[in-house]
Amino acid sequence: MKEKVTGLQNQFKHAEPQDVLSWFATSFNGKIAFSTSLGAEDQVITFMLASLGKQVRIFTLDTGRFFQETYDLLDVTTKKYSIEIAVLFPQTSGVEAMVNDKGINLFYESVENRRLCCDLRKKEPLKRALSGMEVWITGMRQEQSVTRSGAALIEWDDRNQIIKLNPLINWTNDMVWSYIRQNHIPYNELHDCGYPSIGCSPCTRAVQPGEDIRAGRWWWELPQNKECGLHK
Repeated sequence: MKEKVTGLQNQFKHAEPQDVLSWFATSFNGKIAFSTSLGAEDQVITFMLASLGKQVRIFTLDTGRFFQETYDLLDVTTKKYSIEIAVLFPQTSGVEAMVNDKGINLFYESVENRRLCCDLRKKEPLKRALSGMEVWITGMRQEQSVTRSGAALIEWDDRNQIIKLNPLINWTNDMVWSYIRQNHIPYNELHDCGYPSIGCSPCTRAVQPGEDIRAGRWWWELPQNKECGLHK
């Protein structure tokens, strides 16, 4: 499979995101899924997929700790493009056990606690969502953080045993927002309030002038730890 990924990397290294998405959606029909966090990049990809009219399963992982603005955007997006975005929730028993054992705000106390919370609220539902799929589309960009600087357009995700497609991997933040404005793509209102990257409410703050775009995510941790585990 890694040889196949290498071949695909060479085939599409100069291709536009829409062309890459179109080819993969056709070639892996019924076996391709897009996980959206409803962030700016993911809204761009949702627009592209809706414009292509391809059969790609779109889903989001509702951790139970989202901002209300994120839920509002989910509603607006599905109605605007007349698409279905499946909502997956964490297993109740696991979250209940974690909270009753370690507290509702356990993630502030240690990296281990925060990773446990992300594991239960994100990684486990993702595994269910990707079951039976062969390609996983994400909105990752190299520019987002030090933990993503080495990511490629097409990768092999060994943990999930799936091809990982990052169509906007080489886009800059300016390119994302220019595309959003040109195509009148709906986006989270919090982006206009100093939140360039939006996750769970208790783990996201607005960034300060001069900070990088993911400084507001898990701001109490070191930069090299700032991943929920979905992409690491």
